Amino acid sequence: MDWDKLRIFHAVADAGSLTHAGDRLNLSQSAVSRQIRGLEESLGATLFHRHARGLILTEQGELLFDATSAMTKRLDAAAARIRDSEEEVFGDLRVTTTTGFGTLWLAPRLPKLYAKHPDLRVDLMLEERVLDLPMREADVAIRMKEPSQADLIRKKLMTVRMCLYASSSYLKEHSTPKDYGDLKDHRLICQNTDSAQVGASVSLVQELLTHEVGSLLTVNNYFGVLQGVLHNLGIGVLPDYLAHDFPDLVRVMPEVQSADVPVFLAYPEELRQSQRISAFRDFVQEEILLYRKQLKSNQKP
Repeated sequence: MDWDKLRIFHAVADAGSLTHAGDRLNLSQSAVSRQIRGLEESLGATLFHRHARGLILTEQGELLFDATSAMTKRLDAAAARIRDSEEEVFGDLRVTTTTGFGTLWLAPRLPKLYAKHPDLRVDLMLEERVLDLPMREADVAIRMKEPSQADLIRKKLMTVRMCLYASSSYLKEHSTPKDYGDLKDHRLICQNTDSAQVGASVSLVQELLTHEVGSLLTVNNYFGVLQGVLHNLGIGVLPDYLAHDFPDLVRVMPEVQSADVPVFLAYPEELRQSQRISAFRDFVQEEILLYRKQLKSNQKP
């Protein structure tokens, strides 16, 4: 199969237009069209439905686009590994983690990483969906459970628990709850149990909702829950790693907490020698170590 035709097909499928693909490839529309027709003839299949608003992949086209997408990711990974120097750290690094952890813990610490490695370009991919690292949907992941995919190097970073927090201002205006019965006098702020989140958080919220609460505010991520708490809307279910970075948070009902949530860093075995991965791994481990030391220091009488 002609690699050049596949490259042009991938660009057309991605752009949805012969004209836009031609602009990307510095080719005329007619040249792109000829390559696509040639590929369709060689395969004996129609790859696109021609539509007034653009091109739509046929079923056969979808199959081929999946294959060219996987090829592109593999080639990008190979190119990145080739560019990696033994002494320098530079290039693109795609990091995936959850919206909450990425927004509230990782992103505020990234200036330290850039200070050490200014030529590194981080693409922070925040979503609850677990991306496929072996298929190169991302280079490295921080996940709230141990990865189950094969051919991954994994490292446990820390353990997180979901706890109840309120702002100091809120507690000055309202009574501090002592037990579940006191929740009837407060608004509970939490993630909806149907939204994507760790199982331990769902279990804790379900337990809390078996008791009477005065009011309820649900948000689809921890950032929204935190904003509600900081703006004195009520008592929120939040990960305990936030307490250090947001000193206005006060833990209430300390006996109420979720089961342990392990936090793992993982990356494909094939990227073991990548200087970009090593730099990011070392940075995260150093920040975890600093976080633990600060936590212990704060707990001393």
